[in-house]
Amino acid sequence: MARYFDVHPDNPQPRALRQVVDLIRSDGLVVYPTDSCFALGCRLGNKEGLDRIREIRRLDRDHHFTLVCRDFAQLGQFVQVNTALFRSLKAATPGSYTFILPATKEVPRRLLHPRKKTVGVRIPDRVVTQALLTELGEPLLSSTLLLPGETEAMTQGWEIKERLDHVVDAIVDSGECGAVPSTVIDFSQDEPEILRRGAGDPAPWF
Repeated sequence: MARYFDVHPDNPQPRALRQVVDLIRSDGLVVYPTDSCFALGCRLGNKEGLDRIREIRRLDRDHHFTLVCRDFAQLGQFVQVNTALFRSLKAATPGSYTFILPATKEVPRRLLHPRKKTVGVRIPDRVVTQALLTELGEPLLSSTLLLPGETEAMTQGWEIKERLDHVVDAIVDSGECGAVPSTVIDFSQDEPEILRRGAGDPAPWF
């Protein structure tokens, strides 16, 4: 059974965050809130966690996984960004965007898009997520919690507990999440491309 953590949305309890992070460091798979909707997350080097996310979501090899980062200093370790693009991305974050960019050597090969050698990165604007990332000290390997055959994400922690109790290790609930995932924009080519229209307004780049 998954552990259930009910945390305050504005003042998350440090003890609860430490317990969640201990689970993540022990190669657990958690469901946690972002500024768009709930996500599945595990430690960057957790190969089994990656496989579990693929199985839960039934993802193919071309799926872009996302490194959810605390800030731009952390993000810059894992993707290559030129100066001009850096300024525009920084101006739009934190927020409900996922950016697809060429990966650095810090990203394990199994996380890369098989042809493009890219990875998704994002910096969420939610107190609980930021506190979790600060306690962890590294990005969370993540994927939106959108189950196969469903068009909308679950918005209630208790509902996730009921449905995924035996396939994840913990659920972090800080109140209702949105049902619209982040906007995904691919910046790995000469011109940006919208891969998914979501909660973030893509207008700054188009």
